[in-house]
Amino acid sequence: MNTIEQLRLSGRLPSPKGVALAIMEITRREETTLDEVARVVQSDPALSSRLLRLSNAAARGRPVVSISEAVMRLGMATVRRLAMAFSLVDQYLEGPCPSFDYPGFWSHSLFMAVASQELGRLLPAASPDELFACGLLAQVGSLALVTVYPADYARLLTESCHGVALMELERRRLGVDHSEFTVAIMADCGIPKALTEPVYYHEVPETSGFAEGSRPYQLVNLFFQARRMADLGRSAVTEPHGSISELMLLGGKIGLDATALGEVFDQVVRQWQEWAELLKVPVGHLPSFDAMANAPVPRPEQEAAATGTRQVVLLVEDDPTTRMMTEGVLSHLLGCTVHTAENGREALALALEVTPQIVVTDWLMPVMDGLEFCRALRATDWGQSMYVIMLTGEETEEKIIEAFEAGVDDYVTKPVNVRALSARMRAALHYVKLLDAWERDRAQLKQFAAELATSNRRLEHAAMTDLLTDLPNRRAGMESLARFWSASMRTGQPVAALMIDVDFFKSVNDRHGHAVGDRVLQEVARAIQSAARKDDSVSRIGGEEFLLVCHDADPRAALLAAERLRRMVKALKISVGGVDIQVSVSVGVASREAGMESEDDMLRAADKALYAAKNAGRDRVCLFALGKARCA
Repeated sequence: MNTIEQLRLSGRLPSPKGVALAIMEITRREETTLDEVARVVQSDPALSSRLLRLSNAAARGRPVVSISEAVMRLGMATVRRLAMAFSLVDQYLEGPCPSFDYPGFWSHSLFMAVASQELGRLLPAASPDELFACGLLAQVGSLALVTVYPADYARLLTESCHGVALMELERRRLGVDHSEFTVAIMADCGIPKALTEPVYYHEVPETSGFAEGSRPYQLVNLFFQARRMADLGRSAVTEPHGSISELMLLGGKIGLDATALGEVFDQVVRQWQEWAELLKVPVGHLPSFDAMANAPVPRPEQEAAATGTRQVVLLVEDDPTTRMMTEGVLSHLLGCTVHTAENGREALALALEVTPQIVVTDWLMPVMDGLEFCRALRATDWGQSMYVIMLTGEETEEKIIEAFEAGVDDYVTKPVNVRALSARMRAALHYVKLLDAWERDRAQLKQFAAELATSNRRLEHAAMTDLLTDLPNRRAGMESLARFWSASMRTGQPVAALMIDVDFFKSVNDRHGHAVGDRVLQEVARAIQSAARKDDSVSRIGGEEFLLVCHDADPRAALLAAERLRRMVKALKISVGGVDIQVSVSVGVASREAGMESEDDMLRAADKALYAAKNAGRDRVCLFALGKARCA
């Protein structure tokens, strides 16, 4: 039995309590109804308000005001997951480990939850509400580890501040990492593997091995993007430019240019602050994305060097006389900004702080010599592009080879000759200029890539959208139907198709003209969209024909949805040019049945039910079941 299973059985893992636990228990029973779940939710005012807010965040048309409707919109599985997540937030806003920032953890997790939800609306790989729950729990494994091993984890947090990867330390010291715990806890919440697996890999997406363009690939990159947005939300006040460029590049991959990305980010910040107030999680004020991207950057010396004025040099030398002379040459003769250190360990910390373009280091020094320092520098991402010049009294071939193998770019023999050092520095400065030019070219390529991705996304949207109603077109509707059918076959949940036809639409065109007919279709499309649940698929598949695909809807639920839709259209008041136009629709309903082999069979059954509704006098709903169409 592995560590996680032992802890799960011992009851030491973070787990829900109170109403959340009751919801988890009741939803395990197959016969449980949505009304029963709603009654349990209503017993907790805090949970009720949170679920109402979440269901209204994506509601179309009239707002959700009752818990029963909120539970119906969200679905039993999503309510279960959210109840679990909210329960953990309430329980673990503080804890026994002084090194772990519990409020900061939940603030970051909440930002990632909202970002995952909002990005999910742009990249429909999963339900936005499911993505909210996944984002909120994406780092819960860290909470589990700090709960189970508070003292040990405090030491790991201290050590990880010195450049050692936290996940690697977790595996080495505890035999398990936080990502494994995250997946285990999410599985206990009932979150399917199709979502937990992308969460597992989201910190390092390139290790997932998911096929490019696949649903898991889209999800893992969505969570990675949401994580980076949350990181920016945490560091924006002190480091406003820390990850803006990376965020823009990631946004380009999903078709967001800088303007669209800024709008999404600002929307996430607003919702994050509203959620934080609801969950009593402390958050700070953040400037707008545009303000952060365009704010004047404080000009530390390493950034001044990037402008081409003064290059930043780190001089590492333990001998005071040599250090003073060399610093004078670098500063006064060559016009560099010079920082000094007396040994490799001190220099390593200083290099991280000032980020020099060029390092001039002695070989023989106490504490950490020049070769050890160079190897440590090259082992970091930020130290690989620095130009390193070694000061050495060794000129043997073996020693020089050893220096180059450690990562040295050039060397100067001691005692230092001013002309020789100046010549080596000119070569180093030339390298820095070439590197700066390359960075500028790469930034331009990133911008081009982002713009191309945006153009491709717009083209894709146009190819899948009906221009008149702005609904998905027939192609998109058929893809949604196939996706819902596959999900139904995989999970066993019911699925239903509703074929909708506007009654006597030809007479509207003949009597009032096609412009009025277009207005009628737009109003009907809006009514159908409002009547549908937020996770259902609505599309226009023909002139006056629409398709509504309902997931997790048995024949009774599909009939109720169809009747609600029919009444909503019937109640429309369409007035064009002083003329009031009354419209109605006929609806054919079919659910997946045992004899159906593909989604086409269900669609044909719904079409037969639609014709039965029209033949029976129109303005009615008919259900195809057991080989026959019956009208209500």
